[in-house]
Amino acid sequence: MGMIKEFHNKLINHEITAQELVESCFKIIEKKDSQIQAFLTLTKKQALEKAKKVDEKIKRGDKIGILEGIPYAVKDNILTKGIKTTAGSRILENYTGTYSATVVEKLEEQGAIILGKTNLDEFAMGSSTENSAFFPTKNPWNLETVPGGSSGGSAASVASGMALFALGSDTGGSIRQPAAFCGIVGFKPSYGVVSRFGLIAMASSLDQIGTLAQTVEDAEIVFQVIAGQDKMDSTSCDLKQIQDTRYKIQDIRFGLPREYFIEGLDEEISEEIKLVLEKIEKEGIKTKEVSLPLTSYALPCYYIIMPAEVSSNLARYDGIRYAEIKNLKSEVKNLSDLYFKTRGQGFGKEVKRRIILGTYVLSKGYYDAYYKKAQKVRRLIIEEFEEIFKEVDFLITPTTPTLPFKLGEKSLDPLKMYLSDVFTVGANIAGLPAINLPIGWSQDKLPIGMQIIGPRFADNRVFFIAKAIEELIKSRIKK
Repeated sequence: MGMIKEFHNKLINHEITAQELVESCFKIIEKKDSQIQAFLTLTKKQALEKAKKVDEKIKRGDKIGILEGIPYAVKDNILTKGIKTTAGSRILENYTGTYSATVVEKLEEQGAIILGKTNLDEFAMGSSTENSAFFPTKNPWNLETVPGGSSGGSAASVASGMALFALGSDTGGSIRQPAAFCGIVGFKPSYGVVSRFGLIAMASSLDQIGTLAQTVEDAEIVFQVIAGQDKMDSTSCDLKQIQDTRYKIQDIRFGLPREYFIEGLDEEISEEIKLVLEKIEKEGIKTKEVSLPLTSYALPCYYIIMPAEVSSNLARYDGIRYAEIKNLKSEVKNLSDLYFKTRGQGFGKEVKRRIILGTYVLSKGYYDAYYKKAQKVRRLIIEEFEEIFKEVDFLITPTTPTLPFKLGEKSLDPLKMYLSDVFTVGANIAGLPAINLPIGWSQDKLPIGMQIIGPRFADNRVFFIAKAIEELIKSRIKK
């Protein structure tokens, strides 16, 4: 049983009150977060007020929903009405949303309780949460290592027991990679299955909101609430209308793409995945090696399309509507000066790097050579995945090429940092559902994750098989 059902049962059986549950989370935050630094903003007063209403409802004998009274954390690039949303950037340091994202509204309707907003790489650009304009977040399992990124604060809050689940966003692996580094479940839905309305846009054709949780069941419970068509997001769709097939576990065929099991993959990760494969093969699940030759083009394709969309999306931060850089207005001579000074002082190095790169690939003379070519490659990658899913039901791959690395180890080398996403970007380029499953521990007691990728819109099937594998290997992943 997952934590959500466990605490739901405790609430309805009067073993714990919602206020006690929320208080216990804040006690853990008070104890641990000064070191981990997962949260940017805490909302204790509002959380306890909401918990009190849930307790009153239970006292009256009214039924409560599965998420009612359950405390969770929200990545700070997802809008929350009346609560600061900074996107981890100085340019939005004092910004408070006037409305909530659709996913937050859906969870509010179900009675889930926000504990606060979590740290991230600025505008979700990074793989370590070291690019936050405020402070880096640390990995709960080893404070000298990174929690991954960009949803590092969300992953660390769940892994350390500060929140029962968290919302994150995934543009190239930003849910799955930190989930792997922190030893938890991280699910990126198919593109369009969860509304992006209220998510601060980074790269709109790649961004997807998803869930981080201790178990697959918990991630699925939250997903079922936040999924669905939204009139505020024209790219959203209703998964319920898409036909899905339930399998017997023994009927499943797994593909192991040889391009993902490459030189440079950490040996301990490779060994743990082999042990999982041995275990599932004993259950009669079939595995076969497959090939995705275009895998080597996924990362370069991503690092052209993503910065191009970043350049366009971040043009709105011009110092007029959103940003309030302190002591700036007295220095400004003209409109052009306002743009330069706002963006120069408000954006961090990584954000500037991606805006410059994106503007370059969209510029006259380079658009065809870079952006247009990358879009053609994207179409080929999508078709390659479609073909492989005619042979197999799911793909099993490593989530990350390395174990959690030390703080500062890659922050001065952007290319090394970008390679952290080498196994995760393909699912974003093709809009596929993918999940990180914690599968074991390194000799240094650092978490190891494995990725399961499914065909587009097979989100429910990915949960089905992930739960089955989680059950098979649960003795290996006990914390």
